[in-house]
Amino acid sequence: MSINKLSSLFFSKSSQSHMDKFLYKVPSCSPVLAAELSNSILNMIVTDMRPLSIVEDDGFKAMVSTFHPKYELPSRTFFTKQMEKKYEVIKTKMKQALQETNSIALTTDIWTSIATEAYMGVTCHYIGKNWNMVSHSLTTMPLEERHTASNIAEWIEEVIAKFDIPAKKIKAVVHDNGANVVAAAKILEERHGWASVRCAGHTLNLVVQNSLKYHQAISKCVAAARSLVEHFKKSELACTKLKDKQKQMGCKENMLVQDVSTRWNSTYAMLSRLQEQRWPVTATLSDPAVTQRGKHYLDLKPEQWNLIEELNQVLEPFESATVFMSGQQYVTLSALPHLVQKLKKNIQSPEFESAPVRSFQTHATEQVTERWQRLLEFIPESPNTILLAAALDPRFWKLRFLAAGEVLKVQSAVQAMALAAKQQVGQPTASKHGANNSTAQDTPTAGHAKSMTSFLDSDSTTSDEEQDEEQQLLQTVHQEVLMYFGEHPLSKKENPLTWWEKNAARYPTLAELARSLLCIPATSTPSERLFSAAGNIVSKKRASLSPEHVDMLTFLHSNKVLL
Repeated sequence: MSINKLSSLFFSKSSQSHMDKFLYKVPSCSPVLAAELSNSILNMIVTDMRPLSIVEDDGFKAMVSTFHPKYELPSRTFFTKQMEKKYEVIKTKMKQALQETNSIALTTDIWTSIATEAYMGVTCHYIGKNWNMVSHSLTTMPLEERHTASNIAEWIEEVIAKFDIPAKKIKAVVHDNGANVVAAAKILEERHGWASVRCAGHTLNLVVQNSLKYHQAISKCVAAARSLVEHFKKSELACTKLKDKQKQMGCKENMLVQDVSTRWNSTYAMLSRLQEQRWPVTATLSDPAVTQRGKHYLDLKPEQWNLIEELNQVLEPFESATVFMSGQQYVTLSALPHLVQKLKKNIQSPEFESAPVRSFQTHATEQVTERWQRLLEFIPESPNTILLAAALDPRFWKLRFLAAGEVLKVQSAVQAMALAAKQQVGQPTASKHGANNSTAQDTPTAGHAKSMTSFLDSDSTTSDEEQDEEQQLLQTVHQEVLMYFGEHPLSKKENPLTWWEKNAARYPTLAELARSLLCIPATSTPSERLFSAAGNIVSKKRASLSPEHVDMLTFLHSNKVLL
């Protein structure tokens, strides 16, 4: 190509480029558009749990500039302030939502971050107007003082005060089995009447961990499996070879799972994955390039592989029960007694040939019975929240897991609670009736007149009219309770909240009681899930975040449905 042609081509392209810029001039970024883009970036940071410092990264700046060259990316300080404003907006929204419900349950747990800072997570749960389960994160609160029972109780009180939740609205606190947290729940129960509910998932995990240690053959097998997984986790060569063997054998290309004692069912996850990958793992370990001579002991013995297979069968019901009980979008607490009875049956069958596994079955059954003995006890002086919830769940109201006498006690307790609730609701009505020709300011005078009448009528403490009203109230509640317990039980697969939505008008008093009990979760999983989000936010790159900003980011991420 000649120099003239090359020059002509160069200048034509250059001219075209200038022409394109002239014809397709980048529009300016208006204040409205800039605000929209900034808000979108903040929402991305909150939703994807990115560090606020991302806005200072060169790659991020270049990407944003490509999307809109005229948009000036604000500083990290700007986004921090915007996050604080958004936190206040969402907190206000939540306060308004919580004002519209009368019954709230809390879950709580304590966690330590990578920066060795302690946090307390608190979530709230209630049943909405349309009989749907609603859950919100309230706080991932930084803790600077000792985790004593009295401090924990005060911190929880501070949280509900922060969101303007009256103490009388709280019906229960779900927590783990830690001695300090249990003691804190007891303080709150004595102070406010909140029910103390121990986390069912944590309790099941204790049953499994104790039972796995009960027989020496099982504890040795689990320890060997753990060492085997650790070997693959630490050896890049072993991991690469394992992937090759998985492809050759047409197996699923899943990684091995390491168990963590504090993580529910993680031992089952480790053993079940090992069973799935048995042959690729064995083939990898038999490769001289992977396993040095004298280290073949890493592979499990045939009898240990057989033991793992049987253990997985007996551990699977625990996994299913825990997964079900950890749900937030459906009712869980009322299903607990039925679930425990079913779990005990599943643990005991089938009968295994292995003596260690039979020993595990026996010990696990005893542990479940012992730890949940109080679950099926009903003491009139201290009503059992779980049994009352089951009685107000149309799937379980027959309480088949109780003796006939115990069923009557629970039903009587439900009637007493319904009568108390009805009387509480009826108090304003009674006052209006007693002073139907008076103004609100005349109420004290009406009360004085009532006391004078009581004094003159020495035969009774209440008027005949009030006695008739009280008797009618009792009959109304009795009839409502009688009709409810005469209903045909709902299928276990059906949603009890849908049933209550359809039947609330027929059983208005019991419907409100159902709202107060069926909103309580069976586990403290919701507050533990906060720490999963907080753990991502407090990564090594973000460990410099202040505890207050960790709380705000976790709050916004966990409540992103309100954004």
